[in-house]
Amino acid sequence: MAEPSLDLSDTMRRDFAVVIPAFNEAPVAADLVRELRETFTRYGLDGEVLLVDDGSTDGTADVALKEADGWRALRVLNHRRNLGKTEAMLTAAAATDRAYLVLFDADLQHKTDEIPRFLAKLQDGWDIVAGRKVGAYDKRAVSSVYNRLSRRIFKVPVSDLNSMKAFRRELLDGLFLRHDWHRFFVVLAHNRGYRATEIDIELLPRRAGESKYRGPFRILIGVMDLLSVWFLIQFSKKPLLLFGASGLAMSTLGVLVGLVAVYLRFIHPLLGFPPYVPPMGYRPILYLVMLLETVGFLLVGFGLVSEQIAQVRYELDDLRRLRRTRP
Repeated sequence: MAEPSLDLSDTMRRDFAVVIPAFNEAPVAADLVRELRETFTRYGLDGEVLLVDDGSTDGTADVALKEADGWRALRVLNHRRNLGKTEAMLTAAAATDRAYLVLFDADLQHKTDEIPRFLAKLQDGWDIVAGRKVGAYDKRAVSSVYNRLSRRIFKVPVSDLNSMKAFRRELLDGLFLRHDWHRFFVVLAHNRGYRATEIDIELLPRRAGESKYRGPFRILIGVMDLLSVWFLIQFSKKPLLLFGASGLAMSTLGVLVGLVAVYLRFIHPLLGFPPYVPPMGYRPILYLVMLLETVGFLLVGFGLVSEQIAQVRYELDDLRRLRRTRP
């Protein structure tokens, strides 16, 4: 585990912010602030702590501010309603100009002493550092399958996508994260060429409250999000590859079915074979040909329209990059 002897530069000790999304975490908020303060003192850290009260109804922000008692490193940002972890991370990133962000859960299932370990790893030159949970937890079976599937699909050098993270703030520039896509932040950043690694972190029992991510519905949401991210990465640059290829395949199949019908209806008897009539006649085959050709051409057309949308998207990205680089 972390030791006070970690060799952090003065810049790294100052130029970071700890981002803490918190939703109804009043039972642990006081311990959270106290332990963060102790860690900052023990390691000589001078960064920020941005606690995002994500629409809590139990006074989480009040408990945190009371425990802070004027501690200048802590700032509380508020959402009027519960928006989610992704939105909380983006709110905090927009509220600070620090170069590095550390995403830390409010439930204290990780020690606050992990924070300087992540900073030290970033100091080695990595763009993203993810935590690999070590210890028993309820959702290990589901989480392991989900993470293994994600790693196989996206080829990321990280085995736990939904854990503590530290990263360069610049990664968020131009990276659009939808609701609940904090789990795929590493995937999307790695796809843009940023370097990622991971370190082991101890998972502790939850001290109070209950997990906000439970139930079979969460599994379904995770799978759907995984498919969305896969589609975005694979086909957002060339959507015609998917829609055009699918449309051409269906149109080709329609032509083949039509040729088979023509052969059976007209050529088969001319060759001296007895006439062959399908059990339901030729009309269903004709309808099938019409369906395949119609859907095929629609998919090709949809792919062409998607190509135009992709072109506009890249033009907008170029304009954003120009705005960021201009003095």
